[in-house]
Amino acid sequence: MSSTRFGIIDIGSNSIRLMICEVTENGAYRVIDESKASARLSAHIDSNGNLPSSGIQIIIETLAYFKKLCEASGASSIRAVATAAVRNAVNADEIIRLTEEGSGIPVEILSGEEEARYGYLGVSNTLDIEEGYLVDIGGGSTEIAYFRNRKLQQSVSFPFGSVNTGKKYLRNGNLDAEGLTRIQAMVSQAMDKEPWIRKHPGLPLIGLGGTIRSVSKLDQKRKKYSLPLTHNYPMSAQDTDDWLSILMPMPLEKRKKVPGLAKERADIILPGLAIMQAVFRHTGSRHYIISGAGLRDGLFFEALSPDKPEIDNVLEHSVRNLMSLHPAIPYSHLEQVNRLAVTLFDHLQPFHALGARVREYVHVAALLYRIGVTINYYQYAKHTFYLMAHSRIDGLTHREILICSMIASHKSKSRTRSLFLEHKDILTESDFGLVMQIGSLLHLAIALDRSETQPVNKLQAEVFNKELLLSLQIAKLADIELKEIENVTPDFEKQWGLSVKTAVAPK
Repeated sequence: MSSTRFGIIDIGSNSIRLMICEVTENGAYRVIDESKASARLSAHIDSNGNLPSSGIQIIIETLAYFKKLCEASGASSIRAVATAAVRNAVNADEIIRLTEEGSGIPVEILSGEEEARYGYLGVSNTLDIEEGYLVDIGGGSTEIAYFRNRKLQQSVSFPFGSVNTGKKYLRNGNLDAEGLTRIQAMVSQAMDKEPWIRKHPGLPLIGLGGTIRSVSKLDQKRKKYSLPLTHNYPMSAQDTDDWLSILMPMPLEKRKKVPGLAKERADIILPGLAIMQAVFRHTGSRHYIISGAGLRDGLFFEALSPDKPEIDNVLEHSVRNLMSLHPAIPYSHLEQVNRLAVTLFDHLQPFHALGARVREYVHVAALLYRIGVTINYYQYAKHTFYLMAHSRIDGLTHREILICSMIASHKSKSRTRSLFLEHKDILTESDFGLVMQIGSLLHLAIALDRSETQPVNKLQAEVFNKELLLSLQIAKLADIELKEIENVTPDFEKQWGLSVKTAVAPK
C-alpha cells in the first residue's frame, strides 16, 4: 500500500482555503500543503441577497487554481464544501452549478449544524477537553456549540460573522463605541433565543476560525510568547478586552501595520473581536482556549475513518501518529524503554507521590526520546526537543509539551536550565525540578535497554532505607545494560536521594 493524498477545500465567507493531506502507507497522516485566497464573499452579497457574477468568478478561479495544486501534489480526490456566504445566498443553486461547471470540482453546501459538527470534530480530536463551549466566528456566520463528556450536545448557527457584521457596522473600516454596543446587542439578542447557551457557566470557550486565531497571534506577539504554537493557546477575558481597547482607537491604516496582524484582517478583526467578547460574556466562560483545528480538520478525520471519525484518546493517538511519521526510529527499543520507565515510576509511587498526569509525561517522553535521530544522530537530543516542541502534540497543554520535550531530551542540568530560562514565561520553577527528576528516571530506563535488544523480561523495583533495589529477570546476556546502569546511577541518586542496587536473575 502506498501513501495517498487528498485535498479539502473550505469555501468560507471571508476566505477560500485548501488543505492537502497525506496518509502514509503505515497509516500516519500529515498536512503537506495549504493555500488561501481572501475572497470576502459576504461583502459581495447584494441588497437582494444574491452573490453576483463577480463573486462567483472568484470562487471558480480559486477552485481551478486549487485543483491544479492538488493535481501537482498527486492528490487522488478533492472534497469541497461551502458555508455561510453560499448557504445564505438567494442564488445558492446557481452558484453551485456555475462553480462546478467552471472548476470541475463538485461542491457541497453545509448546513449550519453540519458546519458546527465538523468544526467540533476537528476540535475534539485534537484537544483533550471533557466539557466546554465552542465558538467559530467565520466571515458570514458564527457557530456556537456545547459539548460534555467529549460529545456534542447542542449547536446553533447565527447569520453574522466578521465580514457581514463589519459591512453593517464599520465606518470607513473603523469601529466606534456606538458600533461596538450595537454589535454586542445584536449578538446577545440572537443568543437569548437559545437558552442553553447560558446554562453552563464557568467552562472554557474553545475558539476557532481566522478571527480568533488572528487575535491569539497578536496576543503572543505582544507577550513575546516563547512557543510559536496557536493550537491550545489559552487567553483570558482581559486579553480580548485589552485588544479591543488597543485596536479600536487606531485608524485602519495604522491597524494594518500592527505586528502579528495580517493586513487583510485589519478591518474585520474589530467586529470579530466584538462578537468574541459578547459570546464569552453570554456563556459565562472561565477562559478562552484557541484551536488551530476546525472545519477542514473535521472533514479530514471523517475521510480518514468514515465509520468512526472520533478519536478516543487524543494524546495517545497524537504520539503514535508522530512516531509513525518517523519510521526510522527503533520501535521495539522505544516500547521497551516506555515499559521500563513506567514500571519504575509506578514502583516508586510511594516514594515520589507524583500524580497520574506525570505518569503520562513519562510515557510520552519514553516513546519519543529518539525521534531526533531521524534528523541526525549527532546532537539528536537537541533535534528531539525541537521536533516535540514544534510538532503540536495534541492532548498536552503548551506547558506540558515543553515539560515532555525537556524530559525526552534531558542531557545535563546546564542544558535543561538553559531551555527552562528560554521558556520561563510558560514554565514554573517546580517544572525544572520535575524535568531533572523524571529525566534521570528515563535515563535509567534507557540504560536497561542500552543494547536495544530487550534482554530484560521483567523489572521489579523496591525502596528500602534510601536504597532502590532493581530486580532484573533477563532472557539473555545483559552486560551492556549492567555497565550502562553504573554510568547513569550517579545522576539518578542525586535527583532521587536513593542509591541504586541491581540484582539479576535468569528467566
